[in-house]
Amino acid sequence: METPALPKYSELSSEQLRFLDDHFGAPEDPLLLHKAPHDLLAVVRKQCSDLDSDLLRLQGRLAKCSVSWISRSFAAKSAAHSLALSLQNLNLITSPNGIGLKRFHGVLGRELPQLAREVVRIDEIRSYLETTLQLEALVGDLEDAVFCFMKCQTGNMFSAKLSNSSISSDSRTKNEKLLQAIKAMNSIEDMLVDLVGRQTHWHRLLKSVDARVDKTLAILRPQVSADHRALLVSLGWPPKLSTPKIEVGRITDLPNPLVIMQGEKGKCYSDSFIALCALQHFQTRREVRQLNFLGQRKYKIQLWAIDELVSPIASRMEYHFSKWVDQPEFIFALTYKITRNFIAGIDDVLQPLIDRARLVSCSATEAWVSAMVQTLSRFLETRMFSALTEKYKETQMKYEVIPSWLHLIDLTISLDKQMRSLVSLETNHFLTESERAEGGLSRGISLLSIFCDRPEWLKIWAKIELKNACKKLKTDLQDERCWRVNDKHQAGLQSESESEHYLLSTREDHKAPPVAESALKIAWEIIERCQSLPCVLPRMKFIRSTAAKFLWYFFKVLLLWHKGIEISADNFDDDASSRVCILINAARYTEFRLRQWSDDVDFLEMKVAENDCGNHGKGERNDNSCFFEEEIKSLSELETNWLMDIIAVILLQFETLSWEYVKQAKHLEEEKDGCVEVLLGSNLAVTADFVEALDTLRSNVHALKQILNPKDFLDLWRSVAEGLDHFIFSSNILTEMQFYDTRINQFETDMHALICLKNFTLPPDKALTAYALSPGSSFVLCGAPSLSSSLPPLAQSTRRRRLLRAAPDHRCGFRAASVKIEVSAEDLASLSLLDVAAEKRIERLAMKVGENLFNFMQLFCGVDGSKLEVPVDILDRWFKKFREKARRPREFLTS
Repeated sequence: METPALPKYSELSSEQLRFLDDHFGAPEDPLLLHKAPHDLLAVVRKQCSDLDSDLLRLQGRLAKCSVSWISRSFAAKSAAHSLALSLQNLNLITSPNGIGLKRFHGVLGRELPQLAREVVRIDEIRSYLETTLQLEALVGDLEDAVFCFMKCQTGNMFSAKLSNSSISSDSRTKNEKLLQAIKAMNSIEDMLVDLVGRQTHWHRLLKSVDARVDKTLAILRPQVSADHRALLVSLGWPPKLSTPKIEVGRITDLPNPLVIMQGEKGKCYSDSFIALCALQHFQTRREVRQLNFLGQRKYKIQLWAIDELVSPIASRMEYHFSKWVDQPEFIFALTYKITRNFIAGIDDVLQPLIDRARLVSCSATEAWVSAMVQTLSRFLETRMFSALTEKYKETQMKYEVIPSWLHLIDLTISLDKQMRSLVSLETNHFLTESERAEGGLSRGISLLSIFCDRPEWLKIWAKIELKNACKKLKTDLQDERCWRVNDKHQAGLQSESESEHYLLSTREDHKAPPVAESALKIAWEIIERCQSLPCVLPRMKFIRSTAAKFLWYFFKVLLLWHKGIEISADNFDDDASSRVCILINAARYTEFRLRQWSDDVDFLEMKVAENDCGNHGKGERNDNSCFFEEEIKSLSELETNWLMDIIAVILLQFETLSWEYVKQAKHLEEEKDGCVEVLLGSNLAVTADFVEALDTLRSNVHALKQILNPKDFLDLWRSVAEGLDHFIFSSNILTEMQFYDTRINQFETDMHALICLKNFTLPPDKALTAYALSPGSSFVLCGAPSLSSSLPPLAQSTRRRRLLRAAPDHRCGFRAASVKIEVSAEDLASLSLLDVAAEKRIERLAMKVGENLFNFMQLFCGVDGSKLEVPVDILDRWFKKFREKARRPREFLTS
């Protein structure tokens, strides 16, 4: 057995030095040789005995004082009981004339409250003393257990020179003492937790007990950790980080000593692991109690036993890390290799031990991965990111730092994904909102958590990402093909149904240029790079500083591109209009994708966090807004403005080209006598002055439909149709025009040519309807200029012709009447029920049948006073005649 080493002189306390000075003189002192060691041992034992007797005497005195206070409380209780009996029998000793009433008021007003307060005070003192005695006993048991634990063998009990039986007995004894100490600490903690809930004003007692427990822990935990590390060394931990054996194509996996340990050493390691977990569990309970008034706790997944495994490996890893500062890919590769090789054994061996220790929500795999990540995180924080930050602040070194920074971020994100694949984060769903906002479990296994604690580093990273994104977009803009739209998809859309034509999802559906997809791809890559940030607020700030600003930069590119395009009514260039349409398509597609992103759960969570912290919107909260609300609003304004520019040019060009036609129609008047009625079936040509305007309008609209996305084209055509309606029917040009018979059909032909522009009118479920208003009557449906045969065409409406003729049979005082024509877009299903011609035919048939029956009855009727007499079988006779007549040609129905 090895002799334990003597302590150093600097480690001795003042009492120990005084003891040595009193009993040991100088080396040349002759008396020192005559002193027997057993005499000094006897003196020391006598002093220890005296101290023990003093301690017992003090405990006896404390017990006597406690009994004295308890007896006084019993006396006060009996006195209060006697007083209650006296009050109950007070009416027996009080006369009706009020004798003793004054004494009664004195007792109730002064003596009784004073006595109650004294009773409460005595009871509180009794409770305080009882609690103090219990805590004193528990703390004494704890100190005794710790003393016995420290008194055990202090040598290397796990040395290879010792036998297995010696290791087993010494370890079992020491482990029992440690478990006794942990049990005593848990008992103390139970009482303190109860006191915090019941007696909050006993804070001095709590502080006193915590101070004594802290002193005990300061002695106990280092020794427990040292014993656990010695046990690991005896097991062969840590293993070598490299192996000489090389298989075909790869290096063999590293051996795991935890998997191959057997016998008493394995049993000793299990007991030590469970004891260390129990000690950590107690420490966690203390921290929760002490920080309970804050209303929150810091979530940790580190285990002391796992940290003891990682600590020796970390020291060896850092040695290799320091040599690979210029080659960080080796650093990340080594970290992942070690984490992956040992994770299976750790989960198989240590997770059952954690379950035996009854640690709730603790995973050996997560703790192992977290400890390895924290090891690498400390190295990156102290050696790499700090150095890059200092270089970035120097102007001449800034551009040299950017590639290194981005490369390091790429490696960090890649390792985060690999680490996430090794663990299961299902327990993250059971965290509270505050824990989830702080990162929860993901913060422990993410290297990007460095930026959560260093906001200045997060800003530097955001600036670098933004510069890199803008550089990528500028490179893409140098390619002329980035603004070209592929026409192959447009040709395929011609065969699709109209209802599917308006369901837009892809870039090809929106007819957007490739530059829009490129910009969105760059922005999304930036967003994906920060998804590993465990905290919500830093992630939100990073996206606002990078992706959002990059989108605004892209919007400026669209604006600058639009400023270089000039369109006017005098020279409506198809190329210029196509370029504007491409910009509109790009804005529309970008808006569509931003709305999709905003509906994602992560963006909704970031928007809620942003509203809660009040960092955005100048203090105004809008819970119904989305994350990219300002960007979407800006894009919508750009689309509207550019679309209105095209609409204004089209309407202005149409007005210029059709002005001669309108002016000629306004000043043309014909005398009624000279009118020649034109048959409805005749085919009239469109007015020559109106042809050029129609042809230009059709060609422009056709060109816009080929390049503009369907949604915006529909808005454009509706606005153009509304402008044409206002110009033709609602302006002052045709307000005083008088229509005569000979001009009706020509005007109808011109308007039909204007309205029936094939493929541009309305969606398939809509149709245009024409209404006419003549003086003294209400609006009447004239028909619908549609290609559908189920509706009454405008050119075949007899009712319309009669309205426009304005009652020509009134020859006396004939005066041409003004007719107001209105055009409306209505549902196709409802218009099928408004077939005016069909209704009139049914009405005429019913009138003819009634008229025929009345004429037949007049042939056989007679008059008797005020009554009209007819034969009984008159209806049978009429129906027989009517049926025979119905078989012949029905002239009476058309006459």
